[in-house]
Amino acid sequence: MEFLQSLDGLDRSLFLWLNGHHHPVMDVVMWYSSKMTTWLLVYLLMLYAVFRRYGMNGFLISLACISLLLFTTDFLAVKLVKNTVMRLRPGYNQELEGLIHFVKDSNGNFYKGGKFGFFSNHASNYAGIITYFLLLMRPLKIWLSCLIILWGLGIVYSRIYLGVHYPGDVLAGVLYGILAGMLYSGVFKWYLIRRVSA
Repeated sequence: MEFLQSLDGLDRSLFLWLNGHHHPVMDVVMWYSSKMTTWLLVYLLMLYAVFRRYGMNGFLISLACISLLLFTTDFLAVKLVKNTVMRLRPGYNQELEGLIHFVKDSNGNFYKGGKFGFFSNHASNYAGIITYFLLLMRPLKIWLSCLIILWGLGIVYSRIYLGVHYPGDVLAGVLYGILAGMLYSGVFKWYLIRRVSA
């Protein structure tokens, strides 16, 4: 119990340090970086790359795998983890009141997210998609793999910057997403092998 309290204290301290480094320009960048619609073109390019490598059948199988992946990293994560653990987001923790830097949403209100934050669905979604894509498309050029990973890290960092997740929420979400990405990339490859050998 004491160990968990120490971890929680460390998580809060790291959160306040990271969240405390902000700038008006970065507020805008991080707000839009955190929105999934901002990256629509990137998703389309990823799907196009899958289509080019695996053809229409592979593309359709991949769409099904991605749908299951997002169901796992988003819906199931909320129902099975977030609503069970019920760890309050930073903005709902009274001990941190007045210490957190929030960014205003399109309505001019400070964005705090939903009540519970463990773990971050943004982190699990992006980590899952990136892992899935990198495993499907390997070998990729090192610079491109690094660019994709940095893109994902920037997005998950934005959740801390915006004040809606502790680093521990993000780390747990990333690990869960990586496992989900590995699982569904394995399903995709198993299905393709099965079709070829049939």
